[in-house]
Amino acid sequence: MSIIIEQYKNTVATLPMQKTWTDAPLYKYEGFWYHQGFWFQSEYASFSLEAVMASQDDFHAQPTDVFLATYPKSGTTWLKALAFAITNRTKFSYGPTHPLATTCPHDCVPYIESEAYINNPSYANGLLATHIPYTSLPKSIISSGSRIVYICRDPKDVFISFWHFKKKYIDDSSTDPIMLEKAFECFSKGVFEFGSSWDHVIGYRKASLEWPDKILFLNYEEMKRDAKNEVKKLANFIGHPFTEEEEAKGEVEEIIKLCSFDKLSKASKDRDATPNVISNDIFFRKGVVGDSVNHLTDEMIQILDKITTEKYEGLDIPIYNNDKFVVFEK
Repeated sequence: MSIIIEQYKNTVATLPMQKTWTDAPLYKYEGFWYHQGFWFQSEYASFSLEAVMASQDDFHAQPTDVFLATYPKSGTTWLKALAFAITNRTKFSYGPTHPLATTCPHDCVPYIESEAYINNPSYANGLLATHIPYTSLPKSIISSGSRIVYICRDPKDVFISFWHFKKKYIDDSSTDPIMLEKAFECFSKGVFEFGSSWDHVIGYRKASLEWPDKILFLNYEEMKRDAKNEVKKLANFIGHPFTEEEEAKGEVEEIIKLCSFDKLSKASKDRDATPNVISNDIFFRKGVVGDSVNHLTDEMIQILDKITTEKYEGLDIPIYNNDKFVVFEK
């Protein structure tokens, strides 16, 4: 990792820089913001701007690859678990020996902007993940004809989930409302790691409308509401549809149960964290829809909803608001 960081260090130094709510510098690259890598902290090296640049230069996708793309805290862990369970359902039983019963989904489906572009990508069996915006993806992902699955989530819940996630790096006991306000301001302006959540969604949404056979666009809230139908849709798209016999035997329900929040959270807490990597239980908090209302003021909610309405207009993106789905269309 230190070699990769050194290779791109001079390029990063020339980019626009702005400090975010944690006072850490972010660098703007191709319209999105990223943190700089630190060779002595593997989690910062893996998801750094240098790692994104390295994946653009060195990652080579195969036509059979499936990429699970998300903005952070939009349902990444759940999507990884579901896709892994669907793809490997003939290899493992659903009992305590299943990999997802003992291993974090992030260990089952690697990110291309971390270890995957170094070990490209045979051990992943063609199932990989990324937080990279659509317009910055390695060119081979598009040119190879690989399939992409994208999941979006209500930006309010994304923000609160990200806020709690990042707080663990600073001070898990902190409830400083000033820090929340600073984070909110940065998020609203898009000066956040991996940039604006709205622009991230829009990039993949527009691509999915243009190439629906190559990009599946899912909604986190809809998956929570109707998991069975959405899991079947996911299985069909990634090339592992359920047979009538499997459906009759309850295979879909078994996978949904295996990938439930409680089971995945317990599996991650029961095992030791991977050396030099943040503890796996940091990826699990609540996973519920609408929790942001318990943390945001009415004014904050109105601000984020206004941005969402303006950004998503005409893109047919359903967002769960006030116990109902709202579709921002022309």
